[in-house]
Amino acid sequence: VQLQASGGGLVQAGGSLRLACAASGSIFSIAAMGWYRQAPGKQRELVAAVSNGGRTNYADSVKGRFTISRDNAKNTVYLQMNSLRPEDTGVYYCNADLKRVLVDDYSQYWGQGTQVTVSS
Repeated sequence: VQLQASGGGLVQAGGSLRLACAASGSIFSIAAMGWYRQAPGKQRELVAAVSNGGRTNYADSVKGRFTISRDNAKNTVYLQMNSLRPEDTGVYYCNADLKRVLVDDYSQYWGQGTQVTVSS
């Protein structure tokens, strides 16, 4: 199983970026999918998550600016980031709680991370 993230980059404050993360491999089902970020010198934190039923939750710092969504047919999760701020800078990691074919339990999988840099 692989999670491939894309869409990071450099943007000015107030700008927008859209991240995407596609899960591939011998996947039976995916429960929650989400995005985390890690700024230099800080711990990794949850940015947003979405259940397989579409229920979402967001970090307080991104509410009203970021939108998470998923395409279950494509095993892909998206993060639309608007009104970006310098404090949004960091490496963004996608995460999936999924069950592989012929495996009984769900496990956490991580993407490789994509850099988001917001200049002031």
